[in-house]
Amino acid sequence: MSRYKNEPPHTHGTASHTAVLLVNLGTPDAPTASAVRRYLKEFLWDPRVVEIPRAIWWFILNGIILTVRPAKSAAKYAQIWTAAGSPLKVNTEAQAVQLQTHFDACESNAVKVDFAMRYGSPGVADQLDKLKANGANRILILPLYPQFAASTTASVMDAVADWIKCTRNPPELRFVRNYHDDASYINALATSVRAHWATKGKPQTLLMSFHGLPERSLALGDPYFCECQKTGRLLAEALQLTESEYKITFQSRFGRAKWLQPYTQATLEQMGRDGQQSVDVICPGFTSDCLETLEEIALECKTAYLAAGGKEFRYIPCLNQSADWIAALAGIAERHLLDWPRNSMRDIDSASRAKRLGASV
Repeated sequence: MSRYKNEPPHTHGTASHTAVLLVNLGTPDAPTASAVRRYLKEFLWDPRVVEIPRAIWWFILNGIILTVRPAKSAAKYAQIWTAAGSPLKVNTEAQAVQLQTHFDACESNAVKVDFAMRYGSPGVADQLDKLKANGANRILILPLYPQFAASTTASVMDAVADWIKCTRNPPELRFVRNYHDDASYINALATSVRAHWATKGKPQTLLMSFHGLPERSLALGDPYFCECQKTGRLLAEALQLTESEYKITFQSRFGRAKWLQPYTQATLEQMGRDGQQSVDVICPGFTSDCLETLEEIALECKTAYLAAGGKEFRYIPCLNQSADWIAALAGIAERHLLDWPRNSMRDIDSASRAKRLGASV
């Protein structure tokens, strides 16, 4: 039996175009234990995410984690779920729609835009199938992770590679590896902070919290820690902050292993004990608000800071659908699409009509 998926016969003169696929981490389909269990099973079984020998990890994952954690996580998801669904999915889809609007405004540079989730739905393979079926023969994969990590960006590459293995006639593909120091991304972050300060006032400290990774990832060659540090430094420079006015920390520690430090919650608790009057927290590594920002930071960490003696805690939302972020996203995509041909929508529509007429004769 062929390993390839069923594909329609190749026909000459088929309309082709360029596409951009935004990829985010993923989310459960609902804030329920069963949905969270399905999501965690896929997410935590990825060897890029958990680098433990498979046999040992299978017993830990299935015997402990997937038995205990889904109900607890579902309760947390329920706190941040909206009428439209998961905030991460809602914002990622909106980013794709707004990026499509950007390209639609350029008649001679037509590009189709869609989005996928690395874990959960819509899946990377399904979205690539759809883009290909609709005539995309050049696809830019743009992970929504500004800083490269093997457990995030490289995992997206794995998913695309797995899809290629099952595709007889794959399109030309490109990847955006990182944009942690992209000027427009830094500007979008700085603009969001300034807008927050314009209405709330400037705090004593700006804390920049990035998602954590096991500390051994740095020793194994992962550049994530260094790229987070550079993002933080560039944002501080854009805001004209002194070294005493900001901190860079890491959140979402999982398991007993030592992770990248300093830890976000521990830092906030110490700041509270030290009598810090006010702190603003921003999560530059997340381009859309999600469980880790809305529940872990805005709720859990706020509670911990105030309980330790802190006075005022404010969370600065992720870039989400801000105009500056969409402009930055468009610029990043444009640079990577630079020398790819881009038919106009008129050319694509004409070719499609010609194909339909030919098939009806």
